[in-house]
Amino acid sequence: MAKASEYWWGTGRRKTAVAGVRIRPGTGIIQLNYRDLDEYFPRKTHKDQVLAPLKATGAEGRYDVFAKLTGGGISGQAGAMSLGIARALLKADGAFEAVLKERKLLTRDPRMVEILKAQRRPWRRNAAGHCRECGAADAGPAA
Repeated sequence: MAKASEYWWGTGRRKTAVAGVRIRPGTGIIQLNYRDLDEYFPRKTHKDQVLAPLKATGAEGRYDVFAKLTGGGISGQAGAMSLGIARALLKADGAFEAVLKERKLLTRDPRMVEILKAQRRPWRRNAAGHCRECGAADAGPAA
């Protein structure tokens, strides 16, 4: 265990959210953008996602967590926070690596929102196709 003034940093990303996380040995304080966890994430699912790395390693209550969250929405920020905590815990104690990898807490979720195409429409909304062979446009007798 390190001295109380030593911090370990971890950066987590999810969609467009970024979490800069630092942990230090302490009593289990969790502050996100200078607010408490319960105030920042009112939903239980988001709290569980944020606390998953600490619970998996048994480090809940042994580290103080301070994070700066930017971008994205609530779910993206919770995912970024989870990855940031996992990476910081790995730097604090290398013995946590097996547990964190087993539960896939060190894996960045690569899914992003797909970009707009050249026609400036959302990527799934396409113009109706007009083809000669499709049969929908030709209602007359077959030649």
